[in-house]
Amino acid sequence: MSNIPSDLQYTKEHEWVASTSNALRLRMGITDYAQGALGDIVYVQMPKIGEVVTADKVCGEVESTKSVSEIFAPVTGTVVAINDALANAPELINSDPYGAGWLVEIEVSSEPTGLLSAAEYGSITA
Repeated sequence: MSNIPSDLQYTKEHEWVASTSNALRLRMGITDYAQGALGDIVYVQMPKIGEVVTADKVCGEVESTKSVSEIFAPVTGTVVAINDALANAPELINSDPYGAGWLVEIEVSSEPTGLLSAAEYGSITA
């Protein structure tokens, strides 16, 4: 059973979204379920600061010892921060997917819709 924090929102593609102190700035990453399925993560390609990402469209990829998997943007907006620590330590996604393993922060123009609650996400990973 994977860890699914109740205070986050999720996508069917196994990304999570967390609120920050700025209501229109959201932090995203991949879920515990996704990192577990991928295995040992060795490389992450993320969008650059200033890049516009579109909800449900590919915005990066994660490479593991098993495979390469696409990362989908959970929301539409502009990338305003990236987790530079992942360049030298991509395994942070495995050890702390909801904390130190976050990927990017995205500034949105309005509150996102269409994301899943923890219970809804849990029902698709069960």
